[in-house]
Amino acid sequence: MKAEIICAGFGGQGVLTIGKFIAKAGMAEGKHVSWLPSYGPEMRGGTANVSAVVSDEPIASPIVSYPDILVALNQPSLDKFGPTIRPGGVLVVDTGMCPHGLKRDDIQFVAAPFSSIAVEIGSMRVLNMLAIGAVIGRTNIIKYETIEEDLTAFLKAKNPDLLEQNLKAIKRGIEIGKL
Repeated sequence: MKAEIICAGFGGQGVLTIGKFIAKAGMAEGKHVSWLPSYGPEMRGGTANVSAVVSDEPIASPIVSYPDILVALNQPSLDKFGPTIRPGGVLVVDTGMCPHGLKRDDIQFVAAPFSSIAVEIGSMRVLNMLAIGAVIGRTNIIKYETIEEDLTAFLKAKNPDLLEQNLKAIKRGIEIGKL
């Protein structure tokens, strides 16, 4: 198994964190991983993307040109990376932030208004966890339990309310990914 992933969106949406948590979970599960962030010149509000690879075999290069999975949290990211998704790949897309969508019939779509759902859960800060959940729900490249353990270690003492919201968001994302 090898999954090449690009997560892209505006700075502040947590796209780099998506890639980081996926890579950390893969590593905790004994897989080979890479994580390669790319920042736009502006940081928050500018564009950011991250490439992550999770594999059972050693990874020759961290550079992802044709992802198996694309998480697109804004239209500019979808426009840039959508055409590069491998046929048969998966697009996780925030329909509220990507009004023009993507016209392809050779990929799987996991499309939902993730930004609106994040607000319903209680915070835009969980947008990225909804996306991670959708990736898990559709692909099973990592296990929910691994992410839950990592998030709990990271947030339990620091911000237990945000931990609860994040775990709720991941579970909701998994449900969406399975549709």
